Order: sequence, then C-alpha cells, then structure tokens
Amino acid sequence: MAIAIRKPNEIAKLRAAGEIVGLTLEYLQNTITAGMTLKEIDTLGEAYIRKLGAEPSFKGLYGFTGSVCTSLNEVCIHGVPDDTVIQEGDVLGLDIGTKLDGYFGDAAITIPIGKISTEDEALIACSKGALYHAIGAIKVGMRFKELTKILETYITEAGFVPLRDYCGHGIGTKPHDEPNIPNYLEGKPNQGPKIKNGMVFCIEPMVCQKSGIPFLLEDKWSVLSEDKLRSAHYEHQVAVIDGKAVILTEVKQ
Repeated sequence: MAIAIRKPNEIAKLRAAGEIVGLTLEYLQNTITAGMTLKEIDTLGEAYIRKLGAEPSFKGLYGFTGSVCTSLNEVCIHGVPDDTVIQEGDVLGLDIGTKLDGYFGDAAITIPIGKISTEDEALIACSKGALYHAIGAIKVGMRFKELTKILETYITEAGFVPLRDYCGHGIGTKPHDEPNIPNYLEGKPNQGPKIKNGMVFCIEPMVCQKSGIPFLLEDKWSVLSEDKLRSAHYEHQVAVIDGKAVILTEVKQ
C-alpha cells in the first residue's frame, strides 16, 4: 500500500486534531494526582477532548473500552482504564487519540506520580529523548528503516530495550495507516520506502528494561514486557514539511 502524501489543507486538519491531543495530555498531566483511579482519569480525558470539539478516537476502536490508554507502571502500552488507584511513586503512560473533521490525532506521554526513583526517571527520559532525537533526525530522502535504526540505537545505548511487535504508524483519515515504524530494525536500514514531504506519521518509542518480548494481560489489551518491569512510552504525530519533521501534537512539559 502506498504511503499517503497529504496536501497542506489536510495537514492543517491533522494539526487541529493533534493540537487537541496535546492540550488534553497537558491538562491531564497538570490534573492527575495520587489517589485518583484510572477510570477517573479516563473520564476527565474524554470530557476534555469533547469540550474542545473532537471525539475520543480510541473509544470503541477495535473494541477498546476507554478513551485514554492508561498504562500503569509495568504496563507499557494499551492499558485499560479501571478502578486501580494510582499512588505516589507510580509511573503512568497516557496515550490519547482524537478525531476532528474526519482526521485523526495521536500522541502519548509517560508521567511521574509525585516523586519517583532515579531508575524510573531514566526510563522516562530514554523514551522521551529517543522520540525527540528521532524527530530531529528526520529529513526527506531517508528511509523509514533508517529512522527505526536511530530509535533502536538511542534506546539500547541508554541501557534499555525497545518493545517488540508494536510500532509507530502512519495516520490521516484512519487512526492507523501505512507505514509501520518499529523501534527496532529488521533487515537493513537502506531498504524500504523513503520519507517524503507531505507524509504524516506517529513515532512512539516503547522502552523496556531487560526484555523487549511482549506479554499480554488477560484483558487482551494491556501490553507488558515479559520481564514484568516498569516501562515507558512517548509518542508524537509529525508532518514532513519543507524537508523536516514538524510536530503536530506538541505537549508542553
């Protein structure tokens, strides 16, 4: 399948959807405190998205029950909001999708709940750092596999490993589209499609501690590493404009 090249008016619509994702993540980051439940966080996120005029695109997507993926501690991605109470020292991943005027936004952050350990700080810093490092390296003509290699190298040089079998992705009038963008290289970096102006996609480094082999909980959604250790996840949606990547879901930290 060909990777879509978006026109400026389409990128504007994707930016509008993405900005609502960024604003919602910022709102949740400033609002969440120890003692809240994951369901309460999900309810707040959905209400804020709707207040800003968009739909929470994750709600009902592939059967997902929430509007916000709330991935707590050992859960790396796709955590289902439930009655679990978050506590001081936890780390919480928040992944949000929106739909506005037929176009989708998608981004994620991992946040500390109060004071966390230096080990958890390093884990979160690796995921965030890998994301921004990769975005800064994007240029027209490079291959997506080169981008994958950049992500993998950053993660492994920081002493961590990327989660396998899950990846970043294209986005537009569908929440997930071509291409797939893993955080680990299979094959050679000089293979596969090249990045072009007008492409819009999500990069999302999912960082584990000892093993990148995924383990699925009984809810059939929550993804952990088989090492059962804490993990981190960051994601931005970017558009390639005038030869470089522009973030459409910027989240203030």
